[in-house]
Amino acid sequence: MAVTPTSPISPISPVPKSASYGWFLALASTLAFSLATPIARSLLVGGADPSGLVTIRLIMAVALHGLAIGFTAPGLFRIDRRMMAICLAAGMTNGLGMLLYFLGLARLSASITAMLLSMSPIVVLSLLVLRGEKLTYRHGIRMGLALLGVYFVIGPGGAIDMGGVALILLAVLAFSSHMVLLQWYLRSLDPRVVTFYVTVGMLLAVGAYWLAIGAPWQPLDETGWIGLVTLAVVSTFLARLAMYAAVGYIGSGQMSLLTPLEILLAVIWSVLFLDERLSLAHVGGGALILASALLAIQRLNVTWRRPRWRTWFRV
Repeated sequence: MAVTPTSPISPISPVPKSASYGWFLALASTLAFSLATPIARSLLVGGADPSGLVTIRLIMAVALHGLAIGFTAPGLFRIDRRMMAICLAAGMTNGLGMLLYFLGLARLSASITAMLLSMSPIVVLSLLVLRGEKLTYRHGIRMGLALLGVYFVIGPGGAIDMGGVALILLAVLAFSSHMVLLQWYLRSLDPRVVTFYVTVGMLLAVGAYWLAIGAPWQPLDETGWIGLVTLAVVSTFLARLAMYAAVGYIGSGQMSLLTPLEILLAVIWSVLFLDERLSLAHVGGGALILASALLAIQRLNVTWRRPRWRTWFRV
């Protein structure tokens, strides 16, 4: 059961709006999010340090989100300490996931990484068992499909970097853990302020790691800076703004149905622009994971009656 917040912030009341415009925003957001994995992979292949890349991206994102709230609704910054602590804890968990994701992405192709990330819905559904969600035989089928898909994606003989696979799967666990924290404790707060404080928590976790290892930084050329700014502005800030607006038009349940499309687009961009190649086994494994994700999303839409925050936090 979610904790009732004592914050003065009240939930956003749904306003009837044009569904067609909402779907336009949802598709634009999905397109922007899908660019993140191939852009990040190209920067890492070019020699960028994973932790430094994430840190600078998050600094830009925090600044943009903070400015947006400051100019439009500065009162949203005021929440009680308990809610802020939970936001920061969820953000640090998500920050750990993003760091693991970038470290894994440095060792795997963008397309393989995108396929593995699509396991998030099934992991979230598994974590909800800890708070009483009923474990059914259908969940076993979903998990079986996902694991079989992972088997084909990594290759029967473990042909790809297993260390990278482990990092991405740990990232999925961290992303999913922070999602259920939001469901349990923060779903009634305004999504803009939760996003801001969660992003601050992410920056604290990633920035602390970056400083602890000596703040490594590989200077970027003009193309590299364009990629990094695109990650921060397009695939983080603008993508989330479009998603918030889309949820107000069509609801987060409909928005979540586009998650497999985001993964598919990320794979397509990786094949087209990074010259990555997928075997038939990779394609089949990815299809199984996506099928499992679709089944899990369908169940989550029943489990979470008001999951308007559930699609906020992407990589």
